Amino acid sequence: MMFPQLEQFTDFALIFLRIMVGIVFIDSGLNDVRDPDKRGQSIGLPKPAAFGLGIAELAGGFAVIAGVLTQLAAIGLILIMLGALQKKIFVWKTGFWGKDGLGWSYELTLVSMLLVILCTNGGRFVIW
Repeated sequence: MMFPQLEQFTDFALIFLRIMVGIVFIDSGLNDVRDPDKRGQSIGLPKPAAFGLGIAELAGGFAVIAGVLTQLAAIGLILIMLGALQKKIFVWKTGFWGKDGLGWSYELTLVSMLLVILCTNGGRFVIW
């Protein structure tokens, strides 16, 4: 390891990662819950499915930030992102960067971040 002295900050870096991931999903979930009809139309889902997706994103985002059932929340959010990846890659045939920056690089980055949270359980500072 090139900078072993940085290892002491790992748990703080994981808290920051959890907060950032949680904010992204909470914001997305709020948009889904506020206007599920519009959101459902934009992603090709019926209104109840878009609303359920929003609730799942909200719950997962809050759980990741709070450190409650962190690994289960990460798994759930990974599954949501895998669904988004499937739609963008195979249904919409969007490229990695996509037209107007709407590719699937964003979803893949979130999956990568969630895998770190999953494999570390979010670090030492979790509730349960």
